[in-house]
Amino acid sequence: MRQIHNLHEHHEAGSVMHIEFRHLRTIKAIHEMGGLARAADSLGITQSALSHQIKGIEDQAGVELFVRRSKPLKLSAAGKRLLAAADRILPEVAALEAEFSGLVQGHAGRMHIAIECHACFEWLFPVLEGFRKAWPDVDVDIRPGLAFDALPALKKEQVDLVVSSDPEDIPGVTFLPLFDYEPVFVAAKNHPLASKAYIEADDFSTETLITYPVEPSRLDVFSQLLTPAHVEPRDVRQVELTAVILLLVASGRGVAVLPDWVVRQASYGSDYVTRPLTQTGLTRRLYAAVREDEAELPYVAHLVRHARQEAVKLQRA
Repeated sequence: MRQIHNLHEHHEAGSVMHIEFRHLRTIKAIHEMGGLARAADSLGITQSALSHQIKGIEDQAGVELFVRRSKPLKLSAAGKRLLAAADRILPEVAALEAEFSGLVQGHAGRMHIAIECHACFEWLFPVLEGFRKAWPDVDVDIRPGLAFDALPALKKEQVDLVVSSDPEDIPGVTFLPLFDYEPVFVAAKNHPLASKAYIEADDFSTETLITYPVEPSRLDVFSQLLTPAHVEPRDVRQVELTAVILLLVASGRGVAVLPDWVVRQASYGSDYVTRPLTQTGLTRRLYAAVREDEAELPYVAHLVRHARQEAVKLQRA
């Protein structure tokens, strides 16, 4: 009756039990060890401290956790309820601690990537495949950054890395160089412009320009050549796949501007030619934008290094 009476008093007083992880570990250790002395040894505390801890829990709850004078020490009904909670909660806590430890040590985390370079999907997929095998505890996802403002999303921690050729001065964000490339003009072999040594902005005024389905401001041919020269192509046709772009170009349906490595890597035929844009050619650089405080994480550094290695293969293709 004393237990029931005390429990009633606690409820009337509105007191709140303060069960800690150490209490759950204690009840589990006593149950597994079968006695206070062995449990105290396994927990690295004195038997007196352990007894005091048990009394504190019982005083809070107003119930006894053990059947007194039983050998080996047996759990009461209330003790069994607490043990069940320990069996459920402690493994979750251990998993959470392991996850946090992995984050601190750079072995686990999240790598959600946004790509502002449409042509880079084909280059990035083998990079991510190798990365996924090397870092199985890192959550990897890829999003087309052209569909939203990727760099502000990086700042807001909605994504973790942005592949971009347009670095900006954003506090807390650093742009790690990946590789340089040259946007080149692509046309059918028998196209009138194929005879020119290089292509200028005015040459596009009578042409159908075939592009990826991207805003003109995000395309090198516009941002680096046509827009500064105030030139518009006769028509723009948007196509999703590189293979289809090259097929249309080869059949005389229009012209295109693609990264040089994309054209070199393609194996869709040889009925087209490439020419530099302007007499000196254009050079662009691709970057991996990441938050400054995460740039040195091992898995981030690995991804950037692996991406650069794949880029070298592209340049040699």
